[in-house]
Amino acid sequence: MYDGFYNLNKKPFQLTADSDFFFNSAVHKRALAYMHYGLTQGDGFVVVTGKPGTGKTMLVKQLVSSLNNENITIGIMVSSQVGADDLLKIISATFGLSYEGEDKSTLLTRIECFFIQQAMEGKRVLMIVDEAQNLPKDALEELRMLSNFELSGKSLFQTFLIGQLQLSDALLLPEMEQLKQRIVASYQLKPLNIEETKNYILFRLEKAGWQKKPEFEDDAFNTICSYTQGIPRCINTLCDRVLLFGYLEELKVIDVAAINKVIADIEDEASLSTHDYNDVSSKTGLITKSVEERILNLEKAIIDLQKNFTKERALLRKAILLQLDMDAVYEESL
Repeated sequence: MYDGFYNLNKKPFQLTADSDFFFNSAVHKRALAYMHYGLTQGDGFVVVTGKPGTGKTMLVKQLVSSLNNENITIGIMVSSQVGADDLLKIISATFGLSYEGEDKSTLLTRIECFFIQQAMEGKRVLMIVDEAQNLPKDALEELRMLSNFELSGKSLFQTFLIGQLQLSDALLLPEMEQLKQRIVASYQLKPLNIEETKNYILFRLEKAGWQKKPEFEDDAFNTICSYTQGIPRCINTLCDRVLLFGYLEELKVIDVAAINKVIADIEDEASLSTHDYNDVSSKTGLITKSVEERILNLEKAIIDLQKNFTKERALLRKAILLQLDMDAVYEESL
């Protein structure tokens, strides 16, 4: 919609990680430097962490595109809650090895043979684990054990752990001490500052064919940075809405008032969503209360039935005994 109105070649603030839009900010440049340094070490672990939306996945794509695939065999895994055995299966699948119906020892042997084969061909194996904060401790420990594979004193396997801040917390646990000792480089991505936020927005606009239509007032960048806290994904979301608003209002200049209007709309939507959620929760509570009342009533009815049944049984027993006594008297009279 707005891309045609502003003569853009593509949407500049799409949420998908397109490496064409990689912005080499100071923090991302330093993170890449740490990752490349880790590669020169050729073993152990490289850890990169950051809040959601700080550009970790984009960083991985940029790294992979810059590597010489003739020297490195790369596997990329988006982790989930997988145990050690499932991890070995995922690694096998990532590198095209069979794994169906195999036990752990067979999987390990096959993986080690693959590592050795790659080394014989002059390659190193690199596994990049995205969303690594989801890996349980036993899976992390399995990755550490795989890092023990070596040939002629050289490591055959290296792992990059990319994840949210919880990953750093997990690696500080006492039981992770052995893995922590194998970390050769670690870096935490920080949000963009005001100047970087401005440059980031202009960079993405220019990548999309922006010809200064619409123009952005300088103060608008400060407002965007303040609201998004410099998180690239949040910046993308807000700026996409701002351009849509500009198209609907046919704006040639994006100023602070336009930014604030869009922010207010977003806040209203969030408030409405919260209200709807609370409303549903309230209704759910009423339903729950009604069900509880019905259960109590049923329990009471069952107790009353049991009491009535006990009384009826006692009366029936008396009636039977009385009838037996009458029969006995009748027989004696004969």
